Amino acid sequence: MSDVTVAQFAEVLKVPVERLLVQLDEAGISVSGADAVISDDAKMELLTHLRKSHGHAEENSTGGAPKKITLKRRTQSEIRLASNQGRARTVNVEIRRKRTYVKRDELEKEARQQQEEVDRKRREEEESRLEKERLERAEQERVEQERRERELREQEAARLKAEEEAKAAEEARRQKEARKRETGERERATEDIRSWTKVAAEPERAPVDDKSTRYGRQELHVTSDISGRRKKKRPARRGGAVTVDSRHGFERPTAPVIRAVEIPESIKVSELAQRMAVKGGEVIKVLMKLGTMATINQVIDQDTATLVVEEMGHTPKAAQSGGLEAEILASVGVAGDLRPRPPVVTIMGHVDHGKTSLLDFIRSTKVAAGEAGGITQHIGAYRIETPNGQIAFLDTPGHEAFTAMRARGAKVTDIVVLVVAADDGVKPQTEEAIQHARAAGVPIVVAINKIDKSDADPERVRNELVQRGVVPEEWGGETLFVNVSARTGAGVDKLLESLLLQAELLDLKAPGEGPATGVVIESGLEKGRGAVATVLVTGGRLRQGDVLLAGQEYGRVRVMYDAAANPVKEAGASTPVVVLGLSGIPAAGDDAVVLPDERQARELSDLRKARTRDTKLAQQQSAKLEDVFSQLQSGVKSVQLLIKADVHGSAEALRDALAKLATSEIQVKVIGSSVGGITESDVNLAAASGATIIGFNVRADGAARDAIKATGVDVRYYSIIYQAIDDVRSAMTGMLAPEIRDQIVGLAEVRDVFRSPKFGSVAGCLVVDGYVKRSNPVRVLRDHVVIFEGELDSLRRFKDDVSEVRAGTECGIGVRNYSDVKVGDQIECFERVQVARSL
Repeated sequence: MSDVTVAQFAEVLKVPVERLLVQLDEAGISVSGADAVISDDAKMELLTHLRKSHGHAEENSTGGAPKKITLKRRTQSEIRLASNQGRARTVNVEIRRKRTYVKRDELEKEARQQQEEVDRKRREEEESRLEKERLERAEQERVEQERRERELREQEAARLKAEEEAKAAEEARRQKEARKRETGERERATEDIRSWTKVAAEPERAPVDDKSTRYGRQELHVTSDISGRRKKKRPARRGGAVTVDSRHGFERPTAPVIRAVEIPESIKVSELAQRMAVKGGEVIKVLMKLGTMATINQVIDQDTATLVVEEMGHTPKAAQSGGLEAEILASVGVAGDLRPRPPVVTIMGHVDHGKTSLLDFIRSTKVAAGEAGGITQHIGAYRIETPNGQIAFLDTPGHEAFTAMRARGAKVTDIVVLVVAADDGVKPQTEEAIQHARAAGVPIVVAINKIDKSDADPERVRNELVQRGVVPEEWGGETLFVNVSARTGAGVDKLLESLLLQAELLDLKAPGEGPATGVVIESGLEKGRGAVATVLVTGGRLRQGDVLLAGQEYGRVRVMYDAAANPVKEAGASTPVVVLGLSGIPAAGDDAVVLPDERQARELSDLRKARTRDTKLAQQQSAKLEDVFSQLQSGVKSVQLLIKADVHGSAEALRDALAKLATSEIQVKVIGSSVGGITESDVNLAAASGATIIGFNVRADGAARDAIKATGVDVRYYSIIYQAIDDVRSAMTGMLAPEIRDQIVGLAEVRDVFRSPKFGSVAGCLVVDGYVKRSNPVRVLRDHVVIFEGELDSLRRFKDDVSEVRAGTECGIGVRNYSDVKVGDQIECFERVQVARSL
């Protein structure tokens, strides 16, 4: 091949000339420019360098096949976008793909090396373990040998001592018998008396107790047969006193005892002291050091108890709550074979994007028309029949105040349908719904609604969702996108097919028989029905007459209704039903379970209520004193509210939304939040605490209306949540203190300074801007820096006192308590105005 220039070689290789020059420079080949001639040797040298740079140095040096091959592919396409002005715009899209293939021999070689390394480590660990066991056995044998030798030495010493004592006793016996034979029968009585005296004095003289002499003799001795009365007075008994250790049985430990103290959610001070084995007064002292005043019988929360335990040098351990509860619930778990169940689909999205309207078309009803303000303010649960199967739908509100409702809906769902309006795009609540779905780990199916509108732009919605990490399946992602219209019904069948396809991939199963388990979707209080709870059955089968425990409430299921208000006798998995018969209103989101008898349900209900009451009381007691002192010191104003709503979810959303309005100057305190109509006790509570009652979709009864007239409590009724939020915000705005601002009204320049015996230094000024008033405060500026702030002492025009001087007019100004006015200074006149503040 003949020599060619660098530019020609780059054209053959189909690479830019600048890139080829960089590669030649990296390979160490010097060329002058694009017109320089490159030889065949330089080309081979460049090829060798490129192979080395791609990780093929070893193979290329030996001439073998490469270990790793990297393929790059680039494709270009055009997307035609429609703009708002009606003109089309073309966007070039470039997709780059890069794949690396590794030689199988190299992978097997690396696997063999890794396996050999694992085997080597395993052998080393086995050898180390055997060596350790051998050393332990040797150490045990050495200790056992030393113990045996020590016992032999002790036995030998005891034997030698016993032999010496026996020899001494035998020698003493022989000497005594010899003395008695020499004295004869004539002195026997005297010898007996002397022997008695000798025995009495023997313990003081000889501490050795000669048992063989005293009791081991065979012949009869006079002193061995003395009456019991004299035996009690024998001195020998005094000499055999037992030595008793005078120390008491309890000793001070040489090191502090550190205990692992188990702390429940709430605990009494006395019980906490008992668990740490200290007096209650010591715990009270520690609480006082921590700034908490408590008595011996007062209940403290878990956090405060943890601080006390750590302060006293022990180790706190959070108690596992629900021991008895977990034991009972485990014994009544759902049993039975797993069967396929319908998917639970939650419809989420921004407010007014057509979630409920889309569900209306699917159900062929008019739910949206019945919602206040056209927005959903409750979680609706429905189950529909399709030609391919059943689907359970949950409709969540889209307003920002219903964040907890959307999170609760995502937690119990299998698939999330994200509804986005084609004419509005991605909004804050859309992003929040994506976050809830990802946190719950459920797949998303995007329904682009309102495609029948003239300004609909589904491609813009796709691009905005791709920026949030939701990539369509046709673009290489995992999310199904369906264009639908809730008004015309276009695309609805395709959406249902996509949901059933996604459910089939998930392979949803649940126990078909046995005690039912479920989740409380919504709860409320209805007139004539009592406590009503919407329960989504997640497993088993719920039947009429079952004993149901939902959160802290229990009861026997009297009646069940489906979404269409038709009574049903039983409900299987993925079936939402309205349950009547509970003792109270459970909280939305509570777990529901069927128990075998009512006694267990009542025990668990009382246990949960007591635990909740103790925890709430402990938190209130710990925060009460701090709140009082903080209010006294900071002077923070507060808005007291009492919320009554129709369902638990609305009360929860309204409470959370109003609590977020609090600022550093004005606090929002919800003294009570419950479900049901406004009663007389609610009015009395609001009157005692100076609170305003907010009734959300509820009204006051007759006794409550009379109490409202008598007490004058402010009661506000709402059916749309954002109206209640706006009114509370307006009330808080009216409580804000106005802001005081300085507004400059005039500026005068000092042209000359005169001395007056009455006013001191008087500045001859020219008003250059605005006006100067006698009643307004002034500032003296020198080189545009404020050097004095005060009031006017005099303002004259020639010899006349005036109250105001306008721009372009000369005047004499005397500043009160200031006489250091110089030529060139500026006198600024201003006034203080109040500006209303807003949140």
